[in-house]
Amino acid sequence: MHSDILRPMVILIAWTLVMLAWTLATRLPAMKAAGVDMGKLVGTKASDADRSLPPQAQWKAHNHNHLMEQPTLFYAVCTVLALSGTGNAINSLIAWAYVGLRIVHSLIQATSNRVRDRFVFFMLSSVMLVALTLHAALAVF
Repeated sequence: MHSDILRPMVILIAWTLVMLAWTLATRLPAMKAAGVDMGKLVGTKASDADRSLPPQAQWKAHNHNHLMEQPTLFYAVCTVLALSGTGNAINSLIAWAYVGLRIVHSLIQATSNRVRDRFVFFMLSSVMLVALTLHAALAVF
C-alpha cells in the first residue's frame, strides 16, 4: 500500500534537481567569464558570488537554496500524512497544489525574478503548507 501524497513529494525532489542542473549550467560559465578560478577559492561562501557574478546567473542558485528551505517542512508533513494513512484525497491535492506553486515560483525567480510575483506564489504555497500541517495535526492528535 502506498500513499498518493508520495508522488508530489518525488516531483518536488526531481524539480529541485532540475534547478540544481540549471544552476550549474548557468553559474559555471558565469564564473569562467568572470575569471573566477575555483582552484584558488578558499573559505568563500555562496553570497560572495553575488558580488562577482551577474544577477541572472545567481537567481537560479538562490532559487535552489529556497528549495532547500521551506520545502523541507513540506517533506516532513507529507511523510506524517503518508504514515498516518491520510495522504490521499484532499491532502494529495493540496500537496500537488503546493508543488505546482513552488515550480511556478522557481520559474519566476530563475527568469524575470519579479519579487511581487514571486511573493504571491510563495504565499499561496505557504497557505497550502499550513493546510497540510493542520491536517497532519488532526491526524496524529
